[in-house]
Amino acid sequence: MTTQTKIRTLLDRLAQGELLIGDGATGTYLQAHGLEPGGCPEALNAFKPDLVRQLSREYFAAGSDFVFTNSFGGNRFMLKKYGHGDKVWEFNRLAAQHARSQTPQGRYVVGSVGPTGEFLEPLGNVSRAAMVGAFAEQIAALKEGGADGVVIETMTAIEEATAAIEAARQVGVPVVMSTLTFDKGPRGFFTMMGVTPERAAKELKAAGADVVGSNCGNGIEAMIEIAKQIRAATDGYVMINSNAGIPSIQKGRIVYPETPEFMAERFKALADMGVNVLGGCCGTTSAHIAALCKAVGR
Repeated sequence: MTTQTKIRTLLDRLAQGELLIGDGATGTYLQAHGLEPGGCPEALNAFKPDLVRQLSREYFAAGSDFVFTNSFGGNRFMLKKYGHGDKVWEFNRLAAQHARSQTPQGRYVVGSVGPTGEFLEPLGNVSRAAMVGAFAEQIAALKEGGADGVVIETMTAIEEATAAIEAARQVGVPVVMSTLTFDKGPRGFFTMMGVTPERAAKELKAAGADVVGSNCGNGIEAMIEIAKQIRAATDGYVMINSNAGIPSIQKGRIVYPETPEFMAERFKALADMGVNVLGGCCGTTSAHIAALCKAVGR
């Protein structure tokens, strides 16, 4: 961690009432720049480092206060499926180092920690200890590479999210963010595993997350609904990272419909309702982040 971040951490800035702006999509950016369908994004940290560094550089240039590392699927369970089960430390350390190399003074690197793709016992075959261990392995590598904190993102099971939070606290990461992904059904918003936004906010905070919220799965108007429920359930820090709408296939290409201009006005509404951290998820670009910055007076 740099001297600058020790002096004024992400949490320091949130405590002073600042609105923090994250980055946009990682996966769809890499796909647009040559990642083949079904390819391993984390492998690019070793094999296409210039591209990964370019990703961070573009978001910082657009106004991001922090960027996520290219490590979403960097746990041993996911990497094993690509034949890279022995590369957890290398890929995650490089992911953080690449982002850190592009970080201007006073801005930050947040390690991205996604789901394992496994279920905890008794629903699945993985013990809680094994899952905590897998997350701790990944997070320790991100920390060594220079991450200022971690985001445990796109989770659907509260038990998996809290296992990752436990791992982050074991490793000693100074800032822990945690977000779940919700879908709207006849009875409202739930994750695939039946968790409501209100329950997520309360249990993630109780487990030790500094910032709680939602990412992915929805366009920004649905995210406004989710944010209202999370904000009503906690007086802590809230983060929302919205997709650029629900994608469709047009002329053989995946297209996300929400433009930077469309999202900007709604980003402003999220900020006005007391969301503390804003950013983009799938389909969002540096243009979306620049529009977000303009909309909130940055």
